[in-house]
Amino acid sequence: MQDVREALYVGSRSDGTLIRRPMSPHLQVYKMRLSMFLSISNRITGVAATAGSALGVVWLTALAKGPKSFAAARKVTGNPLGQVILAGWIISLVWHTVGGLRHFIWDAGKRYDKKELNEDGPVAVGVIAGVGVVLAGALLCVSGCRAHRRSKARKAS
Repeated sequence: MQDVREALYVGSRSDGTLIRRPMSPHLQVYKMRLSMFLSISNRITGVAATAGSALGVVWLTALAKGPKSFAAARKVTGNPLGQVILAGWIISLVWHTVGGLRHFIWDAGKRYDKKELNEDGPVAVGVIAGVGVVLAGALLCVSGCRAHRRSKARKAS
């Protein structure tokens, strides 16, 4: 089997002469580290946050259309699957925000040493977990309180 660290391809210089250039190594070359995982997942959560934002626009559109449309949107966001999707959206927003702040700090030339990268990874995971769980829990709590009040009001009627 060929050693993947020696992966080269034939390229050409601007004057046309051929040269062997290294191929960009991928996951098969490097051992997966927390900082790698956080960087890759930052991109994935960016896609999830964008998709969730599109759903938020649909929800706002239903709100603007009137009570019937908004009632239908509330049925979707009020059921357990809708709640899980909303919680996932919140966590992806938090994850992408924290990852974006890490990348912003690196772009400023700070905290980019190997030791600092390895120290900041667990801190980022803690912040993501803490803020994500608090926001998702608040969403579920508010939703549960509203559902409880609605059922109480129905029984009283």
